[in-house]
Amino acid sequence: MIWAGLIMVLLLTASFSAFAHKASDSYMTVQVDGQQISGQWDIALRDLDYALGLDGNDDGNITWAELRNSRDVVYAYALSRLQMTTAKQVCSLQAGDLRVDEHSDGHYAVLDFQAICPSASAPLSIDYRLLFDLDPQHRGLISVIHAAKTDTAIFSPDHQRSEFVRDADYSGWRTVARFGYAGLWHIWIGFDHILFLLSLLLPAALAWERGAWQPKPGFRPVFFDVLGVVTAFTLAHSFTLSLTVLQYICLPSRWVESAIAVSVVLAALNNIYPVLVKRRTWFAFAFGLIHGMGIASVLLDMGLPDTQRLLPLLGFNLGVEAGQLAIVGAVLPLIVGFSRYRYYPLVVMKTGSASIVAVALVWLAERSLDFQMNIF
Repeated sequence: MIWAGLIMVLLLTASFSAFAHKASDSYMTVQVDGQQISGQWDIALRDLDYALGLDGNDDGNITWAELRNSRDVVYAYALSRLQMTTAKQVCSLQAGDLRVDEHSDGHYAVLDFQAICPSASAPLSIDYRLLFDLDPQHRGLISVIHAAKTDTAIFSPDHQRSEFVRDADYSGWRTVARFGYAGLWHIWIGFDHILFLLSLLLPAALAWERGAWQPKPGFRPVFFDVLGVVTAFTLAHSFTLSLTVLQYICLPSRWVESAIAVSVVLAALNNIYPVLVKRRTWFAFAFGLIHGMGIASVLLDMGLPDTQRLLPLLGFNLGVEAGQLAIVGAVLPLIVGFSRYRYYPLVVMKTGSASIVAVALVWLAERSLDFQMNIF
């Protein structure tokens, strides 16, 4: 049983070690005007390099010359994985200018394109297959704008096709549901957020008494301890998530991501050297403010219109909270059960926390040194 607990923590930490940055996403905005459709598709340079090998000299950076010389290859690759149809007839996709923009997690190639469709009134169907064969975790986030109305879709390997009805009065619940899914997915693959929460939960079933960890008597004190920590974390990151998406606050992404890595290090170290044992709720709130700004990156990178951010923000926030509760519900019973064994503090909690510290220090080094696919 002891080794099962140790394996649980080590698997959790080891599986996250390779994910120091935001997961792979692309962002597309489609403007519909009758039969004429214009689009802008932002694809991360690191993803294009992984798929096409754009970095010819393998120096970790892509020059503008390297990207410009690969323009036809990039467009051929991307547009072959995108199809638009109206009335069951395929629209003609035409490449436009190739540009570069910077998102919260690095530089992106910006592909402008035009689509000429045979019908100006039929629903527009979009099939999206970019990178799914190389990265099952990739997601395509698309906004379709028509007559000052915006509809959205999130493409995944299990959902590669969406239909957009022109002149439709889109339901608010539909927007909330779609962005709720995006928030749920984001928190489940937000490994730094998960490790921070896990670090706060590992000592939840223990009390620091007379210089040693002791199991708490019964489930009631454990429940209220976890309730306080999770509530503080939720309130804090929901607050700054909202302020960041609504653009009331704006900090450099590199600072935010580095601070998140620091928060994971400190939370895990507190399990090894208990300094703030009775202040974990305030600790969760303070660093939750930073985590909220990091979580906001997905919505910011979508470039939603200023007047149409509230419902996506609501749905995304609800999805994040649902995902977080699911993680707590899955992990807490294991922690409570394993904490009854006398080797839990050393073998599971401290060893697991040390593994988390090691992973987070790698993240901190990468984020502080800004290891990204850049362009010059």
